[in-house]
Amino acid sequence: MLKKLENHIHKNLPFLKDKKLLIAISGGVDSVVLAHLLSALKFNISLAHCNFNLRPIECDIDEEFVKNLGKNLNTEVFTIHFNTTKFAKENKQSTQIAARNLRYDWFNQLIEKHQFDFILTAHHADDNLETFLINLTRGAGLDGLTGIPEINGNIVRPLLKFSREEILAFVKENNIAWREDKSNASTKYIRNKIRHQILPVLKGINPSLLETFEKTTAHLKESQQIIEDKIGEISSEAIASENSISKIDISKIEKLSNPKAYLYQLLKDYNFTEWDDVADLLSAQSGKQIISKTHTLLKDRSFLLLSKKVFSAVPKITIEIDENTTIITAPIHLKIEEVQEKSIENKQTIYVDKQLLKFPLKLRRWQDGDFFYPSGMTEKKKLSKYFKDEKFSLLQKQNTWLLCNNDNAIIWIIGSRKDNRFNKNEATDELLKISI
Repeated sequence: MLKKLENHIHKNLPFLKDKKLLIAISGGVDSVVLAHLLSALKFNISLAHCNFNLRPIECDIDEEFVKNLGKNLNTEVFTIHFNTTKFAKENKQSTQIAARNLRYDWFNQLIEKHQFDFILTAHHADDNLETFLINLTRGAGLDGLTGIPEINGNIVRPLLKFSREEILAFVKENNIAWREDKSNASTKYIRNKIRHQILPVLKGINPSLLETFEKTTAHLKESQQIIEDKIGEISSEAIASENSISKIDISKIEKLSNPKAYLYQLLKDYNFTEWDDVADLLSAQSGKQIISKTHTLLKDRSFLLLSKKVFSAVPKITIEIDENTTIITAPIHLKIEEVQEKSIENKQTIYVDKQLLKFPLKLRRWQDGDFFYPSGMTEKKKLSKYFKDEKFSLLQKQNTWLLCNNDNAIIWIIGSRKDNRFNKNEATDELLKISI
């Protein structure tokens, strides 16, 4: 197995050579074998062990075992204790998800503090097949059926091509000690049910199941690549970006053979889960929206507008600007300066007569009933009507700031239109330039 792994790394993972590697180690057979193999191959490794305090006494024995393994391999060992049960309860997560999040958060801290290049985990071919079957039972899409990636960012899985049988044979041949987690024998968890009850039957039907599965995932990955290429074409044609908002052209999506499937591929990275509801947005009334943990998808006329969740609510705050202020950095960036002459105005820059201002000025969101006198016009206009005429989306309206006089009279719809009432009086030389 040692020679096979060396050849595999040389051919497929050559970037690991001469890098600083952190092995996630539980004390179980898989991670212990990975540590022994890479130590024998003279890689620069350290070990990282999490004590999740889920099994009294046994977790402490596991930790002590890993520390002794580090001494035997002459390699550094990092350990940490977690109150996993408390963390899971406070964050409303399953114990397994909580443990995973705690583990990888800590790994990333170690990487940053000690400049590790990669995290190595000991997932192997049987783990990959088990994950495939778990996802299959849950109705996963193609992404869930292409297996565990061998390389995922800074996480690398060198044993993914090796079977559990090969790993157990290696420890037997080399008389290597390891710790057995008694929970691995319990069929309480779906992975263990598949491992102990399903896989033996499947391997009885097909003794070469792992090799067959590897071919299957290779075919699925090829199909996935074709899909990604097509989605790239659709994305460039149907999606445009404006001020951190992605506009999805509904008419172009509806012309596709399966709009729901294409929407899934376009939006799968934004944590949406109710895909029937997402598809229903295509024919919904303007204003309907779907919210994920991180993003908002809003129907607005002929578009679906995708934005980060921060835009889903309008903050009801007012910022005061006194007479001596020259720079505003939050919630938006403004520069205020006295100038001698007026230059060209545009959506980014306006000029106003300082004598017409009442300080402190106010920076706020729009409200029902707001009106202004648009530059170039003599009649007043409600902001709601202005937004409609200018075809502002709901997200644009939510993200619009107003610069107002102290009496709340609108001076500028920032980034859009100035009010006519604050133009420079010919008799004054107090001119202010306000720009984004």
